[in-house]
Amino acid sequence: MHSTPKPAQGVLLLSGLAAALSPGGAVIQAATANQQDVPTSTAGAASSGIADVRYAVTFDSSTAQSGAIHVDMSFTSNGAGPVELSLPAWTPGSYELDNFARYVHNFGVTSDGEPVRWDKSDYDTWRVHPGGARAVTVSFDYRADSLDTGMAWSAHDFAYFNGTNLFLYPEGGEYDFSAKVAIHTELEWRVATGMKPGEAPGEYVAADYHELVDMPTFIGRFDLDSTLVNGRWYRLATYPPGAMAGDARTTLWDQIRRMMLPMEMVFGETPWETYTILMVFDPNYPGASALEHANSHLGVYTSHAIGNPLLASVLAHEIFHAWNVKRLRPAELVPYEYGRPQPTTLLWISEGITDYYADLALVRGGIAPPNVFYSRTVGKILTVAGAPPVALEDASLSTWIEPDDGTAFVYYAKGSLAGLLLDILIRDASDNRASLDDVMRDVYETTYKRGAGFTTEEWWAAVRDAAGGEAAIDLGVFASRYVDGREPYPWESVLPLAGLLLSADTTLVPRIGVTTNVDEDGVLVEQVVPGSAAAAAGVRVGDYLVSVGDVHVRDDGFGAEFRQRYAGQPEDTPLGLVVRRNGNPAVLDLRLRFSENVNLTIQEDPTAPPKPARILRGILTGRTDR
Repeated sequence: MHSTPKPAQGVLLLSGLAAALSPGGAVIQAATANQQDVPTSTAGAASSGIADVRYAVTFDSSTAQSGAIHVDMSFTSNGAGPVELSLPAWTPGSYELDNFARYVHNFGVTSDGEPVRWDKSDYDTWRVHPGGARAVTVSFDYRADSLDTGMAWSAHDFAYFNGTNLFLYPEGGEYDFSAKVAIHTELEWRVATGMKPGEAPGEYVAADYHELVDMPTFIGRFDLDSTLVNGRWYRLATYPPGAMAGDARTTLWDQIRRMMLPMEMVFGETPWETYTILMVFDPNYPGASALEHANSHLGVYTSHAIGNPLLASVLAHEIFHAWNVKRLRPAELVPYEYGRPQPTTLLWISEGITDYYADLALVRGGIAPPNVFYSRTVGKILTVAGAPPVALEDASLSTWIEPDDGTAFVYYAKGSLAGLLLDILIRDASDNRASLDDVMRDVYETTYKRGAGFTTEEWWAAVRDAAGGEAAIDLGVFASRYVDGREPYPWESVLPLAGLLLSADTTLVPRIGVTTNVDEDGVLVEQVVPGSAAAAAGVRVGDYLVSVGDVHVRDDGFGAEFRQRYAGQPEDTPLGLVVRRNGNPAVLDLRLRFSENVNLTIQEDPTAPPKPARILRGILTGRTDR
């Protein structure tokens, strides 16, 4: 998952893909098969067996008015006992419990049109009593009003959902049952999904439940096109219609073409036939968030991101996840269990190193110059420096409860930086004959390809092999200090091995000490930094800033104007601060205070010896000197 609001925590089609996206047809048949850290099932026994599983999803202009998606699940019962049916509690890639059962309304069960008795086993499990009936249909409405990549959301002419939101599974049973899904919608509306086409027109199939719920789906009005990249079809579906168009769409397509080969070269293969990119744009959404799937990803973005390089970065991150997470996965996450948390100490590899390769894909694909990569690396260094010291393994584990101490998602940035450190150290130890690419490919081949997840021991064994053995890098020290430990990364000694230099320029700048947001009433104070000039002056959350000294506060650009105006004044200079509090003006005694501003830069060393220069060239191009 990649996100600015919340990391984490993400459709083109022509010719051969025409069956996968239906531009019309009243019935489109697709065959596919509050965070609370509490158990999601207390059912005493596994469900009776079921077969011939079919789902029907209805979203049309009528259901859109109520903001709901209607779901039917039909099956045949293979036993005399009750059938226990559960909804997942979370969506893989979004490491939090969402308890999707809370969005279910109007639940009911019938057989041949007659009601069938049911009750609840626990809060996300329904116990159905067929009473001898063989053919059973379960029906409910699902509230689709959460603009979140792991959820379901709808508008008057559009909806998206994740399979984990809608598709019930037999509690306590295996996930290996195949299934079919029929999507009912308006004649002129479309469907875009990664689901596989079946034999019948408009039909799709999934071999098991894991595949079934790994296919986010668009229904409604949206833009759609596709192209062929390195022998694979890529689809781009964007909502609302016209949002991503013209030069912005052309540029994004060019970036997708460029980023694919560098990522494919890391693993040596592309394990999908089609890849679907699903994008929702909303002017009120605060940033960018996307969630990965095996042959697709779903992203929600502010409309201001259109045409911004941010989009290419998010897409590269999510597409790389199709290898690293959806296939190459920590052992604790194999197989997925949808009714409980699955914590692992290795999310820094799954998320952080994915982010490192997203940066490399932009450089290696010629989308961004090296200085952008250096700048992004500096940004991650500052992110880690601004968070409390935390071990990568601990941060990986803790993400399930989203700690509010600033460490909830630091394994993204810190894990990415660990990837850079390891890449440099491996290349240095092997004289640039091997790299982190070899580690990723090795673990991919030896674990995912044999149907297993990787362990901590297997990861470090692959690093050791790429570096050239035990003596090449003291991996025990590296792991204890920088992965299981909280020591600062050794940039001063490691970056020069790759011909890079980290420099810091410290200046003193005026600071007020508030976090603000602009609304229709003005510039609102949302946070006051403890010990700051604003705190000493008595500024309160909920105040509206009117003026700071000679600076009139009109918009969120007042901070830069304030710093420029008072940079040369002596500390403790009295400044009149005017706020509007409860509708009335108030004048506060603000004293000028300064804080250190550290400007970090990473630059190429023009005097670097040949070996570091080769290592840097290898990192930026993906090449080694084998």
